[in-house]
Amino acid sequence: MLLYWIYLLLAIGCEVLGTTLMKISNGFTKLIPSILVVVFYILTLPFFTLALKKINVSVAYAVWSGIGTASIAIIGYILFKEQMNPVKIAAIVMIIAGIVMLNLSDVTRG
Repeated sequence: MLLYWIYLLLAIGCEVLGTTLMKISNGFTKLIPSILVVVFYILTLPFFTLALKKINVSVAYAVWSGIGTASIAIIGYILFKEQMNPVKIAAIVMIIAGIVMLNLSDVTRG
């Protein structure tokens, strides 16, 4: 089962890199970052598909989108000097809490 969570983490990593490079590509006006956006988004799909072989789609998608969203918010703050305020921080915490609750719902269901 661990292997499928690794696939999911690889999918998340590729998606986060692709999204970060989308910002760096400056509206697809910079060639290398633009090409890498496509490469990383293409790599996301097989990893996510492999993860879905053993992880419930509701949990996998929530983890993928939640961690991706939280990661991009943090990257935006660190790399692109985007504003971080208490509302954004609370939203990131709630995203993470939601992911934990979804995962716990599968454990408690048995």
